[in-house]
Amino acid sequence: MTHADGKRSTGPLAEVPDRSGRHAVVVGGGLAGTTAALALADAGVRVTLLEGRPRLGGLAFSFRRGDLTVDNGQHVYLRCCTAYRWFLDRIRGSALAPLQDRLDVPVLDVTKPEGRRLGRLRRDALPVPLHLGRSLAAYPHLSLAERARVGRAALALKGLDLADPTLDTQDFGSWLTAHGQSERAVEALWDLVGVATLNAVAGDASLGLAAMVFKTGLLSDPGAADIGWARVPLGELHDRLARRALDSAGVRTEVRTRVTSVSVNGNGGWSVQVPGETLHADAVVLAVPQREAYDLLPEGALDAPRNLLEIGTAPILNVHVIYDRKVLDAPFLTALGTPVQWVFDRTEASGLEGGQYLALSQSTAQGEIDEPVAVLRERYLPELQRLLPRTRGAEVKDFFVTRERTATFAPAPGVGRLRPGARTKAPGLCLAGAWTATGWPATMESAVRSGVGAAAAALGALGRSRGRLPDFFEEAA
Repeated sequence: MTHADGKRSTGPLAEVPDRSGRHAVVVGGGLAGTTAALALADAGVRVTLLEGRPRLGGLAFSFRRGDLTVDNGQHVYLRCCTAYRWFLDRIRGSALAPLQDRLDVPVLDVTKPEGRRLGRLRRDALPVPLHLGRSLAAYPHLSLAERARVGRAALALKGLDLADPTLDTQDFGSWLTAHGQSERAVEALWDLVGVATLNAVAGDASLGLAAMVFKTGLLSDPGAADIGWARVPLGELHDRLARRALDSAGVRTEVRTRVTSVSVNGNGGWSVQVPGETLHADAVVLAVPQREAYDLLPEGALDAPRNLLEIGTAPILNVHVIYDRKVLDAPFLTALGTPVQWVFDRTEASGLEGGQYLALSQSTAQGEIDEPVAVLRERYLPELQRLLPRTRGAEVKDFFVTRERTATFAPAPGVGRLRPGARTKAPGLCLAGAWTATGWPATMESAVRSGVGAAAAALGALGRSRGRLPDFFEEAA
């Protein structure tokens, strides 16, 4: 078995000094599992974290490409993501992933003449909903009538009760149509936000999840939608700093260690099988993707375990382009009238010393996720020339793609009834992951919330206090 530092263990993990009389095993070292391990350790439980990959971070990670450190995809968070902000504080990484002072999103429409393409979605220092009023009134990508109807739909959205289970049975697109939203308004505003946060267009998204995104992000607090993103490679946060925090908390972290089975042992505890060894635990957190959780769940742990297999997945494609010169002045932008969705400048974060590195994040990529790199190059380089005039004279030094075929769960209508809570029917066995019933779509925020929820459930099963767990229900600052 391999430790986080790459060394082999010389004896059973059960021989790790016991700080509490209780031992928890967390299976999975993504954000959900790392959070659960930290929360349990902070509550005084002895914790072992097992991860099959050679790194932590799950689906938000970095890798080396030549001299560069590349993220597998662009990840952002919002000021309202109080759980992920807590996680950044907990691993001492907040300064490396700062928030905007105030929401400001450049939106370029390539169908308009150059010089008249730019619109902005930004907020003022006014109370909700006036904080977006001036931006919406001046938004050039919608007609005056469309802007007025957007305002009325936003007020109707604000009035929805997120606790109403019938919202999950409806699709967001039909609701928008019923509330006077044109196809253009959906494209130029609602999907601009929704595709990036839900990984689905409005017609394919649960009204419940969409309402949660817009009510929390845009209609709860003036600063709720301010955007934050890592100015360093994600691996610096989710692997290196996370490992350091786990080590400091006394968590035993094992990478390259795949769990093959989880079962109840004769003492009423749990046996976790890894190649060549069995670990004994009083509580287990399965913080793995839903299909892997299904394979590991013992019989009877859930009433309807096959629900996990019915939770669909959705891909995200990331296109990486390195130019020999600077072609974009803004840190990021989003686009209309082109397949290009969001473009981020990753030059400094990757370690590139000359030229500029742009990363295109393409959600809802079902039609492109398996296309050859050559096809994607022929499609996206001309689109970038349409979008960014300075690319027309620039040399492309490198072009590559990263594909996450199961990047998120699909937020389709009805998915809410399929998402399980943290607690199972098997005492001491808990579930974590962005796909569990957090109320959020598949985001870093949902992953962290699920980890804390699983830690709370595990502590309850262990008869230990939950008083040291963080509370994420405060409003965005």
